[in-house]
Amino acid sequence: MESFPFGPAFATGCNTLVGCTGDLIIDEREHHKSLGIPLYPDAPISDQCCFKLASDISFIDRSERDLIERLIALGFYYRELDRFTTKSRNLSWIRSGDVSPSNRASELSNRKTEKPSIYRRAFANGLVEVLSVYRSVVLQIEQKLLSETMPILATVIQGLNKFFVVLPPLYELVLEIERDDLRGGKLLNLLHKRFHCGVPELQACIQRLLWHGHQVLYNQLASWMVYGTLQDHHGEFFIRRQEDQNMEYGSSIPDTSEKLARLSADDTSLMDWHLGFHIFLDMLPENIHMHAAESILFAGKAIKILRNPSPGFKFQDALCKQQTGKGSQNVHESAAHHRFHKKPISGRIIGEELLPQSEADKIEIMLQDLKESLDFHKRSFECSVDSIRAIAASHLWQLVVVRADLNGHLKALKDYFLLAEGDFFQCFLEESQQLMRLPPHQSTAEIDIIVPFQMAAIKTISQEDKYFSRVSLRMPSFGITVKSSQVDLSKTKTNAGGSSETSLDGWDGIALEYSVDWPLQLFFTKEVLSKYRTIFQYLLRLKRTQLELEKSWASVMHQDHADFARHHNDRMNHSTSQPRRQHFRPMWHVREHMAFLIRNLQFYIQVLDSIKFKSCVDVVESQWDFLQSHIQNSNDFTELVTFHQEYLSALISQSFLDIGSVSRILGSIMTLCLQFCWTIENQESSQNTCELERITEEFNKKSNSLYTILRSSRLAGSQRAPFLRRFLLRMNFNSFFEATARGVLNVVRPRPSQ
Repeated sequence: MESFPFGPAFATGCNTLVGCTGDLIIDEREHHKSLGIPLYPDAPISDQCCFKLASDISFIDRSERDLIERLIALGFYYRELDRFTTKSRNLSWIRSGDVSPSNRASELSNRKTEKPSIYRRAFANGLVEVLSVYRSVVLQIEQKLLSETMPILATVIQGLNKFFVVLPPLYELVLEIERDDLRGGKLLNLLHKRFHCGVPELQACIQRLLWHGHQVLYNQLASWMVYGTLQDHHGEFFIRRQEDQNMEYGSSIPDTSEKLARLSADDTSLMDWHLGFHIFLDMLPENIHMHAAESILFAGKAIKILRNPSPGFKFQDALCKQQTGKGSQNVHESAAHHRFHKKPISGRIIGEELLPQSEADKIEIMLQDLKESLDFHKRSFECSVDSIRAIAASHLWQLVVVRADLNGHLKALKDYFLLAEGDFFQCFLEESQQLMRLPPHQSTAEIDIIVPFQMAAIKTISQEDKYFSRVSLRMPSFGITVKSSQVDLSKTKTNAGGSSETSLDGWDGIALEYSVDWPLQLFFTKEVLSKYRTIFQYLLRLKRTQLELEKSWASVMHQDHADFARHHNDRMNHSTSQPRRQHFRPMWHVREHMAFLIRNLQFYIQVLDSIKFKSCVDVVESQWDFLQSHIQNSNDFTELVTFHQEYLSALISQSFLDIGSVSRILGSIMTLCLQFCWTIENQESSQNTCELERITEEFNKKSNSLYTILRSSRLAGSQRAPFLRRFLLRMNFNSFFEATARGVLNVVRPRPSQ
């Protein structure tokens, strides 16, 4: 009665088409039971059809047997697909959280458990729909044959004809999913690949399976882009936490969760923004472009920031009050007129204001429209993602630029890291000049240099400058690394007490640090502040060199005037004073060449902050104006970050800090200038005279090399070309450097007397 070719017995025989076997149609795997091998319901899917007609049936001819075996193969495919759906839709893993550890261990020992997958469950839900249609067709055929006298095999084959092109590919699809353990984006990629098959019936089924998978994807996107929450318990979403990747690849990094537990709320927020999440390419669906994935990553991180503001976050006016104190009435009044002026309120309400509910609803509606679509439209998806990203970027811009006073902090960094506050640094270098002429002590260098730094601040910094309190002076690793361009100075010494002192270039390690609060750390990253420090050290060294050259000229002129006065008082000294002047005259030509080069380089890069030369110049001010115009015309946080990165890159590039050969030559030239200034103070020594001649010759070589490199065709075609041409024009206005570079002139080395 189990087989359907026997007239009225077909009512029972149709069970074979829905996966049931008996005596006439057998399952070859059932014979494993006789061997003592149990067949669990969650056993792996069989990789070949095991439904066969019993071998002892002799009354069916060959042609009918082939047709019957073709039909019963559908029953096998149905059973295997049904077993897959039952296993994939099993929700026992949800209850596992309430099971005691001992019971869970025994459960795991009884049978092998697989890692749950919500994408497989969604795929299984789609398969259930296909199998339910198949079952209903089988039932209709059964009812039709019971009520009418019709050719049995022909009727069954005709009724199930479309499933011959549907169930076998679906079975192959399930086999591949099981074999390769596909889940998440990998599963969607496989479905998308199999969708392009050219069989309309199969395409319709796979399209429905894709729809179910995309429902899970859209739910995860909504959780991430509306609430800033990552709902991915099984590692199937293409956005992942960093520690998930470390765990997957067996990283030796200590447990990230333990690290985060030791961090403050602000630090955790920053960790999430900079390093907390990443795009996991293995799970990225192929129909989602990388640009769209990056927009999704950014939008979710931005929403997470906006919905979870720092507990210590205060509005700009509150920050002004705390930093300027009661005496800053003007700042208080200006903050009172700010359109975002509010009293400090709870973090929850601040979060709601940073991202208004209407904006969150707008994001949710866009995702809901995508979710309700029957097909995945790539263009519509990318347009919606771009719109959501624009919303998140706009509100993040509002938070960082308006509420956190970004422009004020940018101006402070320009004042102190780019030396725009020239009076302060002029005073600082004058106060520390004698200290910097001695090697820094390992243990007290930072404390020593902070004293003149504070004295300069007292003399030049206004009490209304609310940003200076964020600036601090540091001496990082000054005694460890000495640059190759600086080794000509005095070497490391050891005093009588045994404590070591670094060479004079230790002072080149002077650095500034700038303290920023949430949410400005999103903008001023460690890498950004490191670039500011690099530029600061370069500019400070340049200004220090310029100041030393000026001081040396003043010092020697003072000595010369004193000698001239003594000459008038004592006519007998006339015979020795004039030769002394003639002897050192060429050295003053060298000093003038040094000052000319350093002065033009400084004028090219930044502002010469004296009353006489207070003016805008090439690099710093022009790039600052570009940045300000971009800030005024943009309301997108990511654009702002890009503009600021371009601003810093342009400063570094146009200051030649990114060209190793030029940077080393400039470092050597500044070192030679300092050596010249310190050596010429002791003019009476013949050894010093030889040293001055060596410095002169070396400076001549370096300056000629600098000019040759800067006028090369490689630099002429770079983005720094317009600014470089101005610098070269100033440097070579009378063709002096061009002539000396060609070896035509040699006016630096003093000529021997004839």
